Amino acid sequence: MLPQMAFTYSLVAFVALLQCFPFAVHPQPENYPTAIAPSTWTNLPYFQRAFTFNDSQTIRSILFRLNANHGMSFATGFYCFPPCKSFFLSIYIIHAYKDDNGGYLYDYSDRPQVIWSANRACPVSENATLQLTSKDGLILRDSDGSLVWSTGGLNQSVAGINITEAGNLVLFDIKNYTIWQSFDHPTDCLVMEQTLAGGMRLIANSSSTDLAESQLYLTILADGLFAFVNSDSPIVYYYQIGYASDGTILVGKSIKFKNGNLTMFSTLSNTDESTIIFTFPPAKSIQYMRLESDGHLRLYDFDEFQWKMVVDVFSMSDDFYKKLDNCDYPTVCGHYGICNNGHCICPGTLGNYFVPVDEWQPELGCSAVTNITCQDVNNHHLLGINNVSYFYRANYQFYKNYSADSVATEITEEEPCKKACLRDCKCKAVLFQYYNGDSTGKCLTLREVYSLKNHQPEEQFNYIAYIKVQEGPPLPSSSRVGLGAILGSTIGALLFIITLISVYIVCLRRSKEEQDEEIIEQLPGMPTRFTFEDLRAATESFNKILGKGGFGTVFEGRWGDKRIAVKRLDNVRHGKKDFLAEVETIGSIHHMNLVRLIGFCADKLNRLLVYEYMCNGSLDQWIYCRYGRVPLDWPIRFKIITNIAKDLCYLHEECSQKIVHFDIKPENILLDENFQAKVADFGLSKLIDRDVSRVMTKMQGTPGYLAPEWLTAMVTEKVDVYSFGVVVMEILCGRRNLDDSQTEENRHLIKLLEEKSKTSGLSYLIDNNFGDVELYKKEIVHVMELAMWCLQWDRTRRPSMLIVVKVLEGAMEVETSLDYNFVSSISMIANIPRIVDKSTSLQTSMLSGPR
Repeated sequence: MLPQMAFTYSLVAFVALLQCFPFAVHPQPENYPTAIAPSTWTNLPYFQRAFTFNDSQTIRSILFRLNANHGMSFATGFYCFPPCKSFFLSIYIIHAYKDDNGGYLYDYSDRPQVIWSANRACPVSENATLQLTSKDGLILRDSDGSLVWSTGGLNQSVAGINITEAGNLVLFDIKNYTIWQSFDHPTDCLVMEQTLAGGMRLIANSSSTDLAESQLYLTILADGLFAFVNSDSPIVYYYQIGYASDGTILVGKSIKFKNGNLTMFSTLSNTDESTIIFTFPPAKSIQYMRLESDGHLRLYDFDEFQWKMVVDVFSMSDDFYKKLDNCDYPTVCGHYGICNNGHCICPGTLGNYFVPVDEWQPELGCSAVTNITCQDVNNHHLLGINNVSYFYRANYQFYKNYSADSVATEITEEEPCKKACLRDCKCKAVLFQYYNGDSTGKCLTLREVYSLKNHQPEEQFNYIAYIKVQEGPPLPSSSRVGLGAILGSTIGALLFIITLISVYIVCLRRSKEEQDEEIIEQLPGMPTRFTFEDLRAATESFNKILGKGGFGTVFEGRWGDKRIAVKRLDNVRHGKKDFLAEVETIGSIHHMNLVRLIGFCADKLNRLLVYEYMCNGSLDQWIYCRYGRVPLDWPIRFKIITNIAKDLCYLHEECSQKIVHFDIKPENILLDENFQAKVADFGLSKLIDRDVSRVMTKMQGTPGYLAPEWLTAMVTEKVDVYSFGVVVMEILCGRRNLDDSQTEENRHLIKLLEEKSKTSGLSYLIDNNFGDVELYKKEIVHVMELAMWCLQWDRTRRPSMLIVVKVLEGAMEVETSLDYNFVSSISMIANIPRIVDKSTSLQTSMLSGPR
């Protein structure tokens, strides 16, 4: 009886475990729109209903409402952009179509359309959990257990959750009454049958790939529908008033998006008077409306197997003053940029007051050459620009009513308007609108300057903008020249002599540093040179660390609309030579599989390198299975191995001088969005003339990847070949060469390789995360044999990287008479930190993360 009961309990536990950790992938969508409390979902790579689309966007659906009529279906679950490091709890629209057997399949070519997200400002990581409880409803926690979002404070018992046919996520009680719904908490979208009531906002995303809230929002006020840019003083950039049947202004309480129109209601119950403020083409399948990061409100429909924009809503009005063109949006040309027929320019370029943030991307706006400071108000003045107004001129009449600080003033004359701005340190610009033939008009002061707009002179209005700028201190007047000037000249002469002596001493001390600066300037084909302040701003004061290493720290940054990786040397006195080596090496070579050096900074003691950003990070994050990532399959791993081999072959064989990297390891192999491997981090590299067979250098590199000849300090490019062999073994085996987490007998991977090679047990070492190992075993073992050729103790017996490439391409075979005695090299190299003397500099570079 006991064994039977034990079997029963085991079976129940096994079924429960499968429910908690689902691994099966269903090729066909099934209808699962409801879940009952309590339930828990964990954001795992092998989520049961996980799907990756052609553009690498990934969904892990918790609820799915299949629409059999037109296939456009709503689902809710975890969603991420590539490279899928951050996840959002979202509602999205996905396309399911009928197959030949009458079933439904997902269309992987049509990416999901996210229409709602719970945690826009705080994405979660792998292993985050979503709980559905009777007391608190939905609770989203990150992998560390921290609370990210919840529907708490319901004061009602939750029975379950449901995704409706309209795309509304609903919590319901035991009587099926709605307790909470996503329709009451919109993000940036409205779907058909959804209502935007007073107090609710549609808030645009920061960008198409960043779901964080921007400063642009849409809301319903008493007079109608309004779009704002939020700052110290929220400013209207679009409005649409509704009118009742008797012609009076309708007191707006809500708007509802229906099939074919947007209707404004005077009460929330939708039973009193209403008016249609926009009429749209009927939906082909399903429509949604999104307030986008550029401020446009666009209507989308799925037609002819793709999503298409139906209409730009803010451009639909027949009223000239309410119909927006491209220059009428607050961020079209960034801060201070002037929009002229869709082109962006900076104000005061002739006076050198403003410069583009990025000359190649003028739409990013302009920055002041000299920042305005309240400590120097005497040097403030206004730069006048004729025929320029703010981004949307028709909003002038609304500033006073709908601005937090009432930035519209009662001033009606131009000069008092300008003086008011000069007296207010926080005022950044003043705009004046006046009627032609009249010296009076409307005055508007701005504490934050968004995009400006160029206008041709009109019959009715004229516009002028005054932008506050700051100049350097004025020269002294002649009235101040006298005894003080003579005394000042005498003191100045003495100071000049002292300064000369000081400069001479400083020059002697820093002559070497200046020579290095000259070397940097004279390097041919040098990439862009940045100032330290440029890179401080690009990295938000070096805020987000991507990785740390022996030479410095890598930070994530943004230059224009491009993400960059900035490596800052931590100790420039000891890292200057390494800095120059990396600039000179990468600056002089160009190859598709070498990480591109965009630029560098050599401001005094600041040494920084700017690289292209590699979205999939470093190779170590993918092969050691410690980061919660989906394991790489064999074709991708083989491609990565081949890429690395070709990189090293280029460095060793195709450059005018041989370039030896000296620090090949997974942390220095970066992956782009297509898992194309690129070699990075040339801080230890050396240039070797082709007529020199070997060089003597101090020991450098990373333990576990060092070739045995490092003990003699006489090295060649074959040290890279050895390191390549170690990296290949780590890729094939899914673990580090030196792994303290393993048992003593398994700690050294290369030692294990020796043992298994002598007993024909190489397949024992293959990473279990490959999936179907048997399918690729022969190919994997063949590459493992190539790695052993690269790991020969005698460097002369190792292949060149050119031969390695030919073997990988199938043009040559692996050497058969190999020496399989790796133990001696392991024992010596593994203990290098204990046997080298203090004068030997063993450099390590543990820079990981996307860069």
